[in-house]
Amino acid sequence: MTRAHLDREPGEVARMFDDVAERYDRMNAVMTFGQERRWRRVVASALGVGRGDTVLDLAAGTGASSVTIGDTGALVVACDFSQGMLAVGRRRHPDLAMVAGDALRLPFADRSFDAVSISFGLRNVADVDQALGEIARVAKPSARLAVLETSAPNGGPLRAGHHFYVERLMPRLARLVSSNSAAYAYLAESVDAWPSPPDLAERIESAGWSAVSWRPLLLGAVALHLGRAAPPATH
Repeated sequence: MTRAHLDREPGEVARMFDDVAERYDRMNAVMTFGQERRWRRVVASALGVGRGDTVLDLAAGTGASSVTIGDTGALVVACDFSQGMLAVGRRRHPDLAMVAGDALRLPFADRSFDAVSISFGLRNVADVDQALGEIARVAKPSARLAVLETSAPNGGPLRAGHHFYVERLMPRLARLVSSNSAAYAYLAESVDAWPSPPDLAERIESAGWSAVSWRPLLLGAVALHLGRAAPPATH
C-alpha cells in the first residue's frame, strides 16, 4: 500500500500530523480506551532490550513510546517526519533524543541499532516495503524489530463492530477531542486499506527480516509483528 492509494501527498500528511501534535497523545488515549499505555509496555518488553542497547523508535510522534522503551535502560532515539510532533515531544521530554527523519531515507548509518520499533506509523509511509528495507539497513546483525499496527478482527460480528468504530465512531470522537478531525478521517482510511497480519508478515520477511511472528491484541484490532535482522556472517 502507498500513500498515493489514499490520495495524500507526503507533505500533506506531515502537515496533518503537525496540526494534531498538541492533542495527539490525548486523542490516542481516547481512541484506544487507554490501551495504548499497555501496548507501549508490550512493545518495550517484546524488544528485550536493556542498558547498553541502542533503539530506534520510528514514527515516534511526541516520544511517548520512546520514553516507555527508555525505561528499560536502553538508549532510545525517537525519529519522526512531523516537525510539529517533534516540537511537542522536545518540550515534554527534554532529555529524549529526537531526530527528524523520513522512514524511506533514514538519517542513520548502516547497522546503528540493536532494535527498531515502529508503532502505528508504518501504514503512513509512502512505500511500506522500502521503509522495511531501510529499517533493516540501520539494524545491527540479529537486531530485533517490533511493528505495532492496526488490524481488523477475523470474526464476522467483531469485524463489523470494528468497521463501525473506525468509520463512524472514531471520526466523531476526533471532532470532540482533536484540533483537526480531518486528519483522523485520513487515519480511518489508512486503517481500512492496511494489509492483514499474515500479509504484513510476508512483506516483513521479503524485506530481509527473519523469524517473523505476529500476535493479535484487543481482539484483533491491533497486531504486533516481531522479527530479527540477519545474524552476523560466519566464515
